Amino acid sequence: MMKKLSYSILPLVLFLALCFFLYQGLFSDPRERDSSAVSKSFPSFKLPDLMDETVYYDNTIFDGQMTLINVWGVWCVTCAIELPYLEGLRDQGYRIVGLYYDQDLDPQYGTKTLQRVRQEVKQTLSKYGDPYQFNIFDVYRDTALDLGVTGAPETLLVDAQGVIRLHHLGDLNERVWRGKFLPIIAQIQATQAVE
Repeated sequence: MMKKLSYSILPLVLFLALCFFLYQGLFSDPRERDSSAVSKSFPSFKLPDLMDETVYYDNTIFDGQMTLINVWGVWCVTCAIELPYLEGLRDQGYRIVGLYYDQDLDPQYGTKTLQRVRQEVKQTLSKYGDPYQFNIFDVYRDTALDLGVTGAPETLLVDAQGVIRLHHLGDLNERVWRGKFLPIIAQIQATQAVE
């Protein structure tokens, strides 16, 4: 009798657990998730400039400079929409570096040439604005994977010691800038003033 009762309750328990899981997802923001990269040093990298493969960048780009790393691609519509806002931040004195990747360069996904990608990048940046000091070309998306990037756009705030202080998924706009980025920038600046 007891065994029969437990078998009849099991579907109800599973159903309630599924309902709880789905209910949680219904009210959560997919852009709000904890990033495993926050509070850690930016992963070690050595990658070429998007427009000049003879120029390489590594972690020394963070030495003494707070930097916004913006993950983007010309294939990303939202990235193009956020470019004018990022350009405004650049005009306010914020340093923005692009981390660019393009799936179409991968033989498994497409057949673009590097020259064509560069042409598309130039067209996009001339049309919507160019906020970037330079663009790092994440050729095989290794650095993006090390950062836990799930798509584009995503923006990381990296302090002058190369530590990731914030990882934002989605576009960067005035609401996000004021609500998420400015408080952390204020903390960084306050810490620097004390030192």
